[in-house]
Amino acid sequence: MEVTNVTEYQAIAKEKLPKMVYDYYASGAEDQWTLEENRNAFSRILFRPRILIDVSKIDMTTTILGFKISMPIMLAPTAMQKMAHPEGEYATARAASSAGTIMTLSSWATSSVEEVASTGPGIRFFQLYVYKDRNVVAQLVRRAERAGFKAIALTVDTPRLGRREADIKNRFTLPPFLTLKNFEGLDLGKMDEANDSGLASYVAGQIDRTLSWKDVKWLQTITTMPILVKGVITAEDTRLAIQAGAAGIIVSNHGARQLDYVPATIMALEEVVKAAQGRVPVFLDGGVRRGTDVFKALALGASGIFIGRPVVFSLAAEGEAGVRKVLQMLRDEFELTMALSGCTSLSEITRDHIVTEWDAPRARPGPRL
Repeated sequence: MEVTNVTEYQAIAKEKLPKMVYDYYASGAEDQWTLEENRNAFSRILFRPRILIDVSKIDMTTTILGFKISMPIMLAPTAMQKMAHPEGEYATARAASSAGTIMTLSSWATSSVEEVASTGPGIRFFQLYVYKDRNVVAQLVRRAERAGFKAIALTVDTPRLGRREADIKNRFTLPPFLTLKNFEGLDLGKMDEANDSGLASYVAGQIDRTLSWKDVKWLQTITTMPILVKGVITAEDTRLAIQAGAAGIIVSNHGARQLDYVPATIMALEEVVKAAQGRVPVFLDGGVRRGTDVFKALALGASGIFIGRPVVFSLAAEGEAGVRKVLQMLRDEFELTMALSGCTSLSEITRDHIVTEWDAPRARPGPRL
């Protein structure tokens, strides 16, 4: 049976993957309320399509931090992709390049920045956690820079790992034949004592709980790469991120894997966009499964979106071909949504193309007397 939408890959991945691995990718924190809400909230936004507009030519291209890409659909960082498929991040990198879009490599990848760079040309960002040992951070950043990565996506919503009960039940560990490649060959100090399956938990334990805005400023002193702050969901933090020198903001709740009962990212987006006042681009991740979702995010002011789970599920199902297909399906759906809404370029997508449940009712003429 032909896969006709992004969501279908999740069921295929569930059949193919060991339970421990599938649950690691699929689950969220605690009650998983936010996990459901990330998806469901999109259904509370409806279209106000404009008709009788020439949509014979549609341009989906956009520029992100100065880099031209084919569409506003990019790949979010997802950890340990070789658990999904033997080619892991290699396959994902090739799929992103062939689609003409950006891949963000997780620092907890099972392939290194150098290995991913070796797959060929492509615009790539590097996701970073800040560790207690700043020397480790500096080494990771230097390696990413040398490997030709173009930006840092600094994850800021994880001073501690969220409570993902499926992982606790399954006693999740990185399978013995895999390793967190970006930490190999680093001067890790005490980290060397941990074996590979222990490395994942050790690395998680090394995330710095004292991380604050001053560290965002520090990061700018060790790299020329622009820094995207990933994990902002409030106006207050948007303003602080911009003050701290962020080049962009990713509205993210970490795929609902950190704090449960935070709003869906699509619900938090407009608050962040308004606070940013156009000073930096704002992006969204979390819950995007359809081209209609992409359009809704752009109508609410996002400059682009990132997909995470659809990448690992399609990778598990069909390897590189699966990831290519997910990107193609989202592209096709988004193009169709633009056409049916009367938009021929991203700049034509406006807030007036959607109506949300929280909008004030439009003024209606009073009853005739």
